[in-house]
Amino acid sequence: MPLSLQKVEETAPALVGLYKTAAVSLRKHGLSGARAAVYLIVDYSGSMRPYYQDGSVQALADRVLGLSANLDDDGRVPVVFFSTDVDAETDIVLGEHEGRIDRIVAGLGHMGKTSYHLAMDAVIDHYLDSGATAPALVVFQTDGGPINKLAAERYLCKAAELPLFWQFVGFGDPGSRQFDFLRKLDELAVPAKRRVDNAGFFHAGTDPRRVTDPELYDRLVAEFPTWLTAARAQGIVRS
Repeated sequence: MPLSLQKVEETAPALVGLYKTAAVSLRKHGLSGARAAVYLIVDYSGSMRPYYQDGSVQALADRVLGLSANLDDDGRVPVVFFSTDVDAETDIVLGEHEGRIDRIVAGLGHMGKTSYHLAMDAVIDHYLDSGATAPALVVFQTDGGPINKLAAERYLCKAAELPLFWQFVGFGDPGSRQFDFLRKLDELAVPAKRRVDNAGFFHAGTDPRRVTDPELYDRLVAEFPTWLTAARAQGIVRS
């Protein structure tokens, strides 16, 4: 069962509005009562520095927590920070969400380049090790394409056999060619490349905080129901 409104009011009163708004989007997309694990992957490459400084990453984390509280019952979201390698694997939790991103980043080192596949591998391992039976929605935030495109594509295609849906979120100029690769990932052939379409992509723009909560939630979950239907038909999702 998802967390109750009362539980969110008691543990994270600042997130009550997000919790309610996420519930509206889930209902709109036929996902009321759905169970899913929610993960967050955030880009820690050097070009991301402004988005940490202006609170965009913290705002995304808060919104993802509000969504997770509607889909899962543990009040926490596993989060992976990545650049050239995996920089951190930790959790954000309802009761300690305020300023959590700054506290994590304070303990991290050099902001490197952008490499998707190791972060994807970390989430896959976490999901498999958790013994979860519910499907998972992975929110993958980045401000550009990876240094190893072939590895990222290979991981996405292999992950199509698992009950994981990858929702990529771009921070930055929507017209930048940095996002050409994500458009390609979003459109990889089915079934030639992967058994089901297990990824979506949208731009949050150069100031992601200006994307309204209803719009963000609609875009985070819009493709999840279609994937769920296809994954169940293929026996990938069994719950």
